[in-house]
Amino acid sequence: MSSTDVSSLFQPFRIKSLDLKNRIVMAPMTRSFSPEGVPGDNVTAYYRRRAENEVGLILSEGTAIDRPAAKNDPNVPFFHGDAPLSGWSNVIEAVHKAGGKMGPQIWHVGAVKSFQTDWVPPSPIESPSGLEAPNAPRGEAMSDETIADTIAAYAKAAADSQRLGFDTLEIHGAHGYLLDQFFWGLTNARDDRFGGQTIQERSRFPVEVVKAIRAAVGPDYPIILRLSQWKQQDYKARLAETPDEMAAWLVPLVEAGVDVLHCSQRRFWEPEFAEIDGDNGLNFAGWAKKLTGAATISVGSVGLSGDFIAAFGGESSAPTSLANLVLRMEREEFDLIAVGRALISDPAWAAKVHAGDTAALKNFNAADLGQLV
Repeated sequence: MSSTDVSSLFQPFRIKSLDLKNRIVMAPMTRSFSPEGVPGDNVTAYYRRRAENEVGLILSEGTAIDRPAAKNDPNVPFFHGDAPLSGWSNVIEAVHKAGGKMGPQIWHVGAVKSFQTDWVPPSPIESPSGLEAPNAPRGEAMSDETIADTIAAYAKAAADSQRLGFDTLEIHGAHGYLLDQFFWGLTNARDDRFGGQTIQERSRFPVEVVKAIRAAVGPDYPIILRLSQWKQQDYKARLAETPDEMAAWLVPLVEAGVDVLHCSQRRFWEPEFAEIDGDNGLNFAGWAKKLTGAATISVGSVGLSGDFIAAFGGESSAPTSLANLVLRMEREEFDLIAVGRALISDPAWAAKVHAGDTAALKNFNAADLGQLV
Protein backbone atom coordinates (compact mmCIF):
# COMPACT_ATOMS: atom_id res chain seq x y z
CA MET A 1 0.00 0.00 0.00
CA SER A 2 1.63 3.24 -1.14
CA SER A 3 1.99 6.31 1.03
CA THR A 4 -0.66 9.02 0.55
CA ASP A 5 -1.15 12.39 2.20
CA VAL A 6 -4.19 11.64 4.35
CA SER A 7 -4.48 15.01 6.07
CA SER A 8 -7.89 15.61 4.45
CA LEU A 9 -9.25 12.65 6.41
CA PHE A 10 -8.17 14.19 9.69
CA GLN A 11 -9.78 17.61 9.45
CA PRO A 12 -12.44 18.47 12.03
CA PHE A 13 -16.11 18.50 11.08
CA ARG A 14 -19.10 20.03 12.84
CA ILE A 15 -22.81 19.80 12.23
CA LYS A 16 -25.24 21.18 14.78
CA SER A 17 -24.24 19.83 18.21
CA LEU A 18 -21.91 17.15 16.76
CA ASP A 19 -18.25 18.18 16.78
CA LEU A 20 -15.89 15.59 15.25
CA LYS A 21 -12.10 15.58 15.35
CA ASN A 22 -11.82 13.91 11.95
CA ARG A 23 -13.80 12.61 8.97
CA ILE A 24 -13.57 8.88 9.72
CA VAL A 25 -16.77 7.08 10.70
CA MET A 26 -17.06 3.50 11.89
CA ALA A 27 -19.77 2.04 9.71
CA PRO A 28 -22.67 0.26 11.41
CA MET A 29 -22.13 -3.50 11.15
CA THR A 30 -24.31 -6.25 12.57
CA ARG A 31 -22.23 -8.35 14.97
CA SER A 32 -24.85 -10.43 16.89
CA PHE A 33 -23.01 -10.54 20.22
CA SER A 34 -25.84 -9.29 22.45
CA PRO A 35 -27.72 -12.29 23.91
CA GLU A 36 -31.38 -11.50 24.61
CA GLY A 37 -30.73 -8.12 23.01
CA VAL A 38 -28.47 -6.82 25.79
CA PRO A 39 -25.00 -5.43 24.92
CA GLY A 40 -22.50 -6.58 27.53
CA ASP A 41 -18.97 -5.71 28.56
CA ASN A 42 -17.52 -7.32 25.42
CA VAL A 43 -19.58 -5.01 23.23
CA THR A 44 -18.57 -2.00 25.33
CA ALA A 45 -14.89 -2.90 24.97
CA TYR A 46 -15.29 -3.46 21.21
CA TYR A 47 -16.54 0.08 20.64
CA ARG A 48 -14.15 1.61 23.19
CA ARG A 49 -11.14 0.21 21.32
CA ARG A 50 -12.16 2.06 18.15
CA ALA A 51 -12.68 5.30 20.08
CA GLU A 52 -9.22 4.93 21.63
CA ASN A 53 -7.75 4.64 18.14
CA GLU A 54 -8.94 7.88 16.55
CA VAL A 55 -12.25 6.92 14.92
CA GLY A 56 -14.03 10.26 14.71
CA LEU A 57 -17.61 8.96 14.88
CA ILE A 58 -18.75 5.46 15.77
CA LEU A 59 -22.10 4.28 14.47
CA SER A 60 -23.34 1.23 16.31
CA GLU A 61 -24.55 -1.99 14.78
CA GLY A 62 -28.25 -1.96 14.00
CA THR A 63 -30.33 -1.84 17.20
CA ALA A 64 -33.98 -2.89 17.18
CA ILE A 65 -36.77 -0.45 17.98
CA ASP A 66 -39.67 -1.44 20.23
CA ARG A 67 -41.71 -3.45 17.73
CA PRO A 68 -42.31 -7.19 18.19
CA ALA A 69 -40.58 -8.28 14.98
CA ALA A 70 -38.10 -5.45 14.53
CA LYS A 71 -35.12 -7.83 14.49
CA ASN A 72 -34.42 -11.13 12.76
CA ASP A 73 -31.59 -12.43 14.95
CA PRO A 74 -31.86 -13.18 18.68
CA ASN A 75 -28.40 -11.76 19.38
CA VAL A 76 -28.98 -8.39 17.73
CA PRO A 77 -29.26 -5.72 20.43
CA PHE A 78 -32.46 -3.94 21.36
CA PHE A 79 -32.62 -0.18 21.79
CA HIS A 80 -35.48 -0.34 24.26
CA GLY A 81 -36.05 -1.86 27.70
CA ASP A 82 -34.14 -1.35 30.94
CA ALA A 83 -31.38 -3.94 30.50
CA PRO A 84 -30.49 -3.13 26.86
CA LEU A 85 -30.52 0.62 27.48
CA SER A 86 -28.37 0.16 30.57
CA GLY A 87 -25.91 -1.74 28.39
CA TRP A 88 -25.91 1.05 25.82
CA SER A 89 -25.39 3.60 28.60
CA ASN A 90 -22.19 1.73 29.51
CA VAL A 91 -21.11 1.79 25.86
CA ILE A 92 -21.49 5.53 25.38
CA GLU A 93 -19.83 6.26 28.73
CA ALA A 94 -16.80 4.21 27.71
CA VAL A 95 -16.64 5.76 24.24
CA HIS A 96 -16.77 9.27 25.70
CA LYS A 97 -14.06 8.46 28.26
CA ALA A 98 -11.88 7.34 25.34
CA GLY A 99 -12.45 10.64 23.55
CA GLY A 100 -14.90 9.35 20.96
CA LYS A 101 -18.31 10.30 19.64
CA MET A 102 -21.08 7.80 18.89
CA GLY A 103 -24.62 7.31 17.70
CA PRO A 104 -26.84 4.23 17.69
CA GLN A 105 -28.25 2.97 14.42
CA ILE A 106 -31.96 2.42 15.02
CA TRP A 107 -33.45 -0.34 12.94
CA HIS A 108 -36.49 -2.36 11.92
CA VAL A 109 -35.78 -5.25 9.56
CA GLY A 110 -39.26 -5.40 8.05
CA ALA A 111 -39.96 -8.77 6.43
CA VAL A 112 -36.32 -9.70 5.78
CA LYS A 113 -35.03 -13.04 7.09
CA SER A 114 -31.51 -13.28 8.46
CA PHE A 115 -29.04 -15.21 6.34
CA GLN A 116 -27.12 -16.15 9.50
CA THR A 117 -29.84 -17.78 11.60
CA ASP A 118 -33.18 -19.56 11.19
CA TRP A 119 -34.58 -17.81 14.27
CA VAL A 120 -38.00 -16.26 13.75
CA PRO A 121 -39.40 -13.45 15.91
CA PRO A 122 -42.37 -14.43 18.06
CA SER A 123 -44.90 -12.04 16.53
CA PRO A 124 -46.25 -11.40 13.04
CA ILE A 125 -43.70 -10.08 10.55
CA GLU A 126 -44.63 -6.60 9.28
CA SER A 127 -43.78 -4.78 6.06
CA PRO A 128 -45.46 -2.44 3.58
CA SER A 129 -47.20 -5.18 1.60
CA GLY A 130 -46.40 -8.48 3.26
CA LEU A 131 -43.44 -9.07 0.95
CA GLU A 132 -39.86 -9.95 1.82
CA ALA A 133 -38.74 -9.44 -1.78
CA PRO A 134 -40.50 -8.99 -5.12
CA ASN A 135 -43.10 -11.75 -5.48
CA ALA A 136 -41.97 -13.32 -2.19
CA PRO A 137 -44.76 -13.15 0.43
CA ARG A 138 -43.78 -13.10 4.09
CA GLY A 139 -45.72 -11.71 7.02
CA GLU A 140 -48.42 -9.06 7.02
CA ALA A 141 -49.02 -5.71 5.37
CA MET A 142 -48.89 -2.97 7.97
CA SER A 143 -52.17 -1.36 9.01
CA ASP A 144 -52.62 2.32 9.79
CA GLU A 145 -52.42 1.37 13.48
CA THR A 146 -49.16 -0.58 13.18
CA ILE A 147 -47.67 2.20 11.04
CA ALA A 148 -48.51 4.74 13.75
CA ASP A 149 -47.11 2.48 16.47
CA THR A 150 -43.91 1.97 14.47
CA ILE A 151 -43.42 5.70 13.93
CA ALA A 152 -43.85 6.18 17.69
CA ALA A 153 -41.28 3.43 18.38
CA TYR A 154 -38.70 5.16 16.19
CA ALA A 155 -39.32 8.44 18.02
CA LYS A 156 -38.99 6.76 21.42
CA ALA A 157 -35.65 5.19 20.41
CA ALA A 158 -34.43 8.60 19.27
CA ALA A 159 -35.44 10.22 22.55
CA ASP A 160 -33.64 7.45 24.44
CA SER A 161 -30.51 7.98 22.34
CA GLN A 162 -30.46 11.63 23.32
CA ARG A 163 -31.30 10.88 26.96
CA LEU A 164 -28.46 8.37 27.28
CA GLY A 165 -25.95 10.92 26.00
CA PHE A 166 -25.28 9.67 22.48
CA ASP A 167 -23.97 12.41 20.21
CA THR A 168 -26.21 11.64 17.24
CA LEU A 169 -28.32 8.81 15.86
CA GLU A 170 -28.67 7.03 12.55
CA ILE A 171 -31.91 5.71 11.06
CA HIS A 172 -31.40 2.54 9.00
CA GLY A 173 -33.26 3.19 5.76
CA ALA A 174 -31.15 1.02 3.45
CA HIS A 175 -30.41 -2.51 2.21
CA GLY A 176 -33.98 -3.73 1.79
CA TYR A 177 -35.11 -3.38 5.41
CA LEU A 178 -38.39 -1.79 6.55
CA LEU A 179 -37.98 1.83 5.46
CA ASP A 180 -36.31 0.71 2.25
CA GLN A 181 -39.19 -1.69 1.58
CA PHE A 182 -41.46 1.36 1.52
CA PHE A 183 -39.14 3.18 -0.89
CA TRP A 184 -38.92 0.24 -3.29
CA GLY A 185 -41.82 -0.15 -5.72
CA LEU A 186 -41.32 -3.92 -5.92
CA THR A 187 -41.98 -4.38 -2.19
CA ASN A 188 -44.44 -1.50 -1.70
CA ALA A 189 -47.65 -2.34 -3.54
CA ARG A 190 -49.89 -0.30 -1.25
CA ASP A 191 -52.77 1.71 -2.72
CA ASP A 192 -53.13 4.06 0.24
CA ARG A 193 -51.17 7.21 1.10
CA PHE A 194 -48.09 5.14 1.99
CA GLY A 195 -47.81 3.66 -1.51
CA GLY A 196 -47.72 5.15 -4.99
CA GLN A 197 -46.17 5.01 -8.41
CA THR A 198 -43.32 7.45 -7.64
CA ILE A 199 -40.43 7.29 -5.21
CA GLN A 200 -41.64 10.52 -3.62
CA GLU A 201 -45.07 9.03 -2.90
CA ARG A 202 -43.58 5.83 -1.49
CA SER A 203 -41.31 7.89 0.79
CA ARG A 204 -44.22 9.14 2.90
CA PHE A 205 -43.72 6.63 5.73
CA PRO A 206 -39.95 7.25 6.05
CA VAL A 207 -40.62 11.01 5.92
CA GLU A 208 -43.12 10.64 8.77
CA VAL A 209 -40.54 8.65 10.75
CA VAL A 210 -37.99 11.44 10.29
CA LYS A 211 -40.50 14.11 11.32
CA ALA A 212 -41.38 12.20 14.48
CA ILE A 213 -37.72 11.75 15.37
CA ARG A 214 -36.99 15.42 14.80
CA ALA A 215 -39.90 16.35 17.06
CA ALA A 216 -38.57 13.98 19.72
CA VAL A 217 -34.99 15.25 19.78
CA GLY A 218 -35.40 18.96 19.00
CA PRO A 219 -33.67 21.10 16.39
CA ASP A 220 -29.98 20.76 17.34
CA TYR A 221 -29.51 16.98 17.63
CA PRO A 222 -28.09 15.65 14.35
CA ILE A 223 -30.07 12.98 12.50
CA ILE A 224 -28.28 10.67 10.07
CA LEU A 225 -30.18 8.52 7.56
CA ARG A 226 -28.57 5.53 5.86
CA LEU A 227 -29.78 4.87 2.34
CA SER A 228 -28.89 2.59 -0.55
CA GLN A 229 -29.89 1.99 -4.11
CA TRP A 230 -29.00 -1.74 -3.90
CA LYS A 231 -30.94 -4.21 -1.80
CA GLN A 232 -29.81 -7.47 -0.27
CA GLN A 233 -32.77 -8.92 -2.17
CA ASP A 234 -31.35 -7.51 -5.44
CA TYR A 235 -27.85 -6.08 -5.64
CA LYS A 236 -28.66 -4.38 -8.97
CA ALA A 237 -31.81 -2.59 -7.75
CA ARG A 238 -32.03 1.16 -8.18
CA LEU A 239 -34.56 3.51 -6.63
CA ALA A 240 -33.43 6.53 -8.65
CA GLU A 241 -32.36 6.14 -12.27
CA THR A 242 -31.78 9.88 -12.80
CA PRO A 243 -30.69 12.88 -10.71
CA ASP A 244 -34.26 14.21 -10.86
CA GLU A 245 -35.58 10.97 -9.35
CA MET A 246 -32.88 11.09 -6.70
CA ALA A 247 -33.83 14.65 -5.78
CA ALA A 248 -37.51 13.64 -5.55
CA TRP A 249 -36.45 10.88 -3.13
CA LEU A 250 -33.91 12.70 -0.97
CA VAL A 251 -35.01 16.33 -0.76
CA PRO A 252 -38.23 15.58 1.18
CA LEU A 253 -36.24 13.53 3.70
CA VAL A 254 -33.83 16.41 4.28
CA GLU A 255 -36.72 18.85 4.54
CA ALA A 256 -38.30 16.55 7.15
CA GLY A 257 -35.22 16.84 9.36
CA VAL A 258 -32.33 14.68 8.15
CA ASP A 259 -28.96 16.41 8.57
CA VAL A 260 -26.60 13.80 7.12
CA LEU A 261 -27.25 11.29 4.33
CA HIS A 262 -25.20 8.11 4.69
CA CYS A 263 -25.05 6.79 1.14
CA SER A 264 -24.25 3.10 0.96
CA GLN A 265 -22.46 1.68 -2.05
CA ARG A 266 -20.66 -1.63 -2.43
CA ARG A 267 -17.67 0.29 -3.85
CA PHE A 268 -17.40 3.99 -2.99
CA TRP A 269 -15.40 4.90 -6.11
CA GLU A 270 -18.11 3.90 -8.57
CA PRO A 271 -19.93 6.83 -10.24
CA GLU A 272 -23.65 7.01 -9.56
CA PHE A 273 -24.66 8.30 -12.98
CA ALA A 274 -21.72 7.43 -15.20
CA GLU A 275 -23.57 8.45 -18.35
CA ILE A 276 -23.73 12.02 -17.02
CA ASP A 277 -20.37 12.50 -15.32
CA GLY A 278 -18.12 10.03 -17.08
CA ASP A 279 -15.84 7.54 -15.35
CA ASN A 280 -14.60 10.07 -12.78
CA GLY A 281 -18.05 11.28 -11.85
CA LEU A 282 -19.68 11.82 -8.49
CA ASN A 283 -20.55 8.80 -6.42
CA PHE A 284 -23.86 8.34 -4.59
CA ALA A 285 -22.82 10.54 -1.65
CA GLY A 286 -21.52 13.16 -4.07
CA TRP A 287 -24.80 13.37 -5.93
CA ALA A 288 -26.80 13.37 -2.69
CA LYS A 289 -24.80 16.34 -1.42
CA LYS A 290 -25.12 18.17 -4.73
CA LEU A 291 -28.88 17.64 -4.97
CA THR A 292 -29.89 18.33 -1.37
CA GLY A 293 -27.18 20.52 0.16
CA ALA A 294 -27.04 18.12 3.12
CA ALA A 295 -23.83 16.73 4.52
CA THR A 296 -23.07 13.21 3.33
CA ILE A 297 -21.15 10.11 4.38
CA SER A 298 -19.73 7.85 1.70
CA VAL A 299 -19.00 4.17 2.26
CA GLY A 300 -18.09 1.03 0.37
CA SER A 301 -14.99 -1.17 0.51
CA VAL A 302 -12.76 1.62 1.83
CA GLY A 303 -9.10 0.62 1.99
CA LEU A 304 -9.68 -3.02 1.07
CA SER A 305 -9.24 -5.15 -2.03
CA GLY A 306 -12.61 -6.92 -1.96
CA ASP A 307 -16.19 -5.88 -1.25
CA PHE A 308 -18.24 -6.88 1.78
CA ILE A 309 -20.55 -9.26 -0.07
CA ALA A 310 -17.58 -11.53 -0.70
CA ALA A 311 -16.71 -11.34 3.01
CA PHE A 312 -19.84 -13.26 3.94
CA GLY A 313 -18.68 -15.99 1.58
CA GLY A 314 -15.49 -16.25 3.63
CA GLU A 315 -13.26 -14.07 1.45
CA SER A 316 -10.58 -11.99 3.15
CA SER A 317 -9.20 -8.70 1.80
CA ALA A 318 -5.85 -6.91 1.84
CA PRO A 319 -5.24 -3.18 2.47
CA THR A 320 -5.21 -1.02 -0.66
CA SER A 321 -4.36 2.57 -1.52
CA LEU A 322 -6.43 5.44 -0.12
CA ALA A 323 -5.43 7.77 -2.96
CA ASN A 324 -8.85 7.76 -4.64
CA LEU A 325 -10.56 8.45 -1.33
CA VAL A 326 -8.21 11.32 -0.54
CA LEU A 327 -8.77 12.85 -3.98
CA ARG A 328 -12.53 12.85 -3.44
CA MET A 329 -12.24 14.22 0.08
CA GLU A 330 -9.94 17.01 -1.10
CA ARG A 331 -12.46 18.10 -3.72
CA GLU A 332 -15.23 17.92 -1.05
CA GLU A 333 -17.34 15.44 -2.99
CA PHE A 334 -18.66 14.24 0.38
CA ASP A 335 -17.98 15.19 3.99
CA LEU A 336 -17.28 11.97 5.90
CA ILE A 337 -16.13 8.46 5.02
CA ALA A 338 -17.39 5.33 6.75
CA VAL A 339 -15.03 2.39 7.20
CA GLY A 340 -16.43 -1.06 7.80
CA ARG A 341 -14.52 -4.32 7.51
CA ALA A 342 -11.10 -2.69 7.89
CA LEU A 343 -12.20 -1.75 11.42
CA ILE A 344 -13.58 -5.23 12.12
CA SER A 345 -10.12 -6.79 12.01
CA ASP A 346 -8.03 -3.76 13.00
CA PRO A 347 -9.33 -1.50 15.81
CA ALA A 348 -6.29 0.74 15.28
CA TRP A 349 -6.91 1.27 11.54
CA ALA A 350 -7.58 5.01 11.84
CA ALA A 351 -4.62 5.67 14.15
CA LYS A 352 -2.29 3.74 11.83
CA VAL A 353 -3.51 5.65 8.77
CA HIS A 354 -3.06 8.95 10.59
CA ALA A 355 0.47 8.02 11.62
CA GLY A 356 1.35 6.91 8.10
CA ASP A 357 2.06 3.42 9.40
CA THR A 358 0.44 1.69 6.46
CA ALA A 359 2.78 -1.29 6.68
CA ALA A 360 1.12 -2.17 9.99
CA LEU A 361 -2.43 -2.25 8.59
CA LYS A 362 -4.00 -5.67 8.96
CA ASN A 363 -5.79 -7.69 6.34
CA PHE A 364 -9.50 -8.12 6.84
CA ASN A 365 -9.94 -11.73 7.91
CA ALA A 366 -13.43 -13.14 7.39
CA ALA A 367 -12.93 -15.28 10.51
CA ASP A 368 -13.05 -12.06 12.54
CA LEU A 369 -16.77 -11.81 11.84
CA GLY A 370 -17.12 -14.60 14.40
CA GLN A 371 -15.52 -12.65 17.25
CA LEU A 372 -15.19 -9.14 18.64
CA VAL A 373 -11.58 -8.17 17.98
